[in-house]
Amino acid sequence: MDEPSITLHIKFGSDSLQAALPATASVKDLKAHLQSLTNVLPRGQKLIFKGKILEDSVTLKAANLSDGSKIMLMASHGVHQGGGLIKKDSPQTVSKKGLEAKPTRKLNLEKATDITRLQRWKATGVISLFESGLEVVPEDVFAVGPSTRVLDIGDNCLQEVPAEIGNLTNLQKLRLTANNLSDDRIKWQGLVSLKCLTVLALNSNRLCQLPAEIGMLISLKQLNLAQNNLASIPEEVGQLQQLQILNLNNNCLKALPLTIGHCCSLLEADFSSNLLGEIPSTLGNLQNIKVLQLGNNGLRSFPTNVLKGCSQLSTLDLHGNEVTIEDLREVEGWVEFDERRRSKHSKQIEFGVMGSSGFDEGADSQHWNQW
Repeated sequence: MDEPSITLHIKFGSDSLQAALPATASVKDLKAHLQSLTNVLPRGQKLIFKGKILEDSVTLKAANLSDGSKIMLMASHGVHQGGGLIKKDSPQTVSKKGLEAKPTRKLNLEKATDITRLQRWKATGVISLFESGLEVVPEDVFAVGPSTRVLDIGDNCLQEVPAEIGNLTNLQKLRLTANNLSDDRIKWQGLVSLKCLTVLALNSNRLCQLPAEIGMLISLKQLNLAQNNLASIPEEVGQLQQLQILNLNNNCLKALPLTIGHCCSLLEADFSSNLLGEIPSTLGNLQNIKVLQLGNNGLRSFPTNVLKGCSQLSTLDLHGNEVTIEDLREVEGWVEFDERRRSKHSKQIEFGVMGSSGFDEGADSQHWNQW
């Protein structure tokens, strides 16, 4: 026998909504339902009943809510999805009069919500499904097709990134962070066909290797692969000549490919917390790089041409390596690098910016705490 539901009346600004849920459902469940009606993420909702804020863990019954109870919904700024709030005249929003006259409208609520969501996605080109408890990519996503510019499907439980992702031919930003994805769960033939992709975030997954096809994403400007299990990077990464930001921290890298020096647009690179025993001298070809993070590796030496070749470098982190400050002072280009580092630090102080001085001496940190 189905559990009986109670119908709640929610006041949201000038709008009146209704929600029908079992009495044993939690306030958290109610917030998830209201997200589909208002586009306000649960973390930004504050539900007030008889002057008291309802806690997420409490059931509706325990909160003394019953059929016909009236609740006030308040929303925080900056927690709206897609196009923001659903408009007052949309199928989801029902006036008080409508609630009394046509209570059966709630039967079509879910279908109307899906239609409105799809329309909003097509209009904005932005699909936000962050932290939605998804195991598969919804079919509605692929229905948006070439209209999609941004897809955030991070912090879910995806079983697979299907080849159909390639149907989003104009996709520019794709976030797949924290989905527990392993190598065989990504259909790379679809992903690497996204020729307009400029931002790809695959951090905090379980990837052990990247395919050579990664080099086909020639429009990439930002690539985040931090916190995976990558032991190596394919040489084809050197084909990413538009790449500006590369994050590979907290992996299992033992070496970097020589072709890393071909990423001529690179501005920031983070290789910290890996197993690197050395870095290739081709890093010296990165004339535009400003930030180089190499902390917590096993570096015993530093290529002589990197400081000289990286003529824009002003932030260098070598904390947790065997390279000492004395070693670096003997490297050609040290004087120029040190001048840039000090100049940047002075500007940070001048403008009240707190942060790194631009060089963490790291390997000799017990003797050189801060300059």
